[in-house]
Amino acid sequence: MDIQRLQALLEGVKGQRIDVNSAIEVLKQLPYYDMGFAKIDTHRHLRTGVPEVIFCQGKRIEQIITIAKRLVVDNCNIMATRAEKEVFEAIQQEIEDAQYYDLARIIVVNPKPLPKKVGQIAVVCAGTADVPVAEEAAVVAETLGNRVEKFYDVGVAGIHRLLDQRQKIAHANVIITVAGMEGALASVVAGLVDKPVIAVPTSIGYGASFHGLSALLTMLNSCAPGISVVNIDNGFGAGYQAHQINHLCAAPQED
Repeated sequence: MDIQRLQALLEGVKGQRIDVNSAIEVLKQLPYYDMGFAKIDTHRHLRTGVPEVIFCQGKRIEQIITIAKRLVVDNCNIMATRAEKEVFEAIQQEIEDAQYYDLARIIVVNPKPLPKKVGQIAVVCAGTADVPVAEEAAVVAETLGNRVEKFYDVGVAGIHRLLDQRQKIAHANVIITVAGMEGALASVVAGLVDKPVIAVPTSIGYGASFHGLSALLTMLNSCAPGISVVNIDNGFGAGYQAHQINHLCAAPQED
């Protein structure tokens, strides 16, 4: 339940448009709704400003649909991550407003308008093979109400490609860097700008990259300050963190 719906409920009780027993039935579902196989966190939007996100990997399609339909009841903007196309097709039959971002593997449902986009986030991606993770970060950030500019295929193997975009990248409030192989992109970017950098290691690379472990360790051991590191292939986590930083930058400051 979002804050607007909760406020409307309380105003309805106050104005005697909603009887107390009906209000109690609604409030019984707070702070979570027990579905047996899942407990939906109906207070998350009130606490964090973002409704619960559905992580689809490992869940049965019917479970995902049931969770999504319950979130629609609360008038939430829904994101379902790591969703394959067959999951989207099943959800689309139940919820008409569903959209699918195939590279990012994210389903978005917007029963109410998206928030106004503010600030600026740069998503900087090393190679084309890393794009799906970069797209996950970008779609998450855009859905949460952030302006996003993408800079793809600017890895350090051809560093002139990155340097050509340096000034544009530096205009962002926060920068997400996505790279596999040795993961050097985050260190290079952090050495060129005065903004926080969120590093995302990907599982792209040859055998000794150990499915992203090499890039993860490089990013954790960076000598460039101002870098935070999320888990391997965690574009969602990077997009969410960038959203929080960008909204702090974009929020009006009180004297």
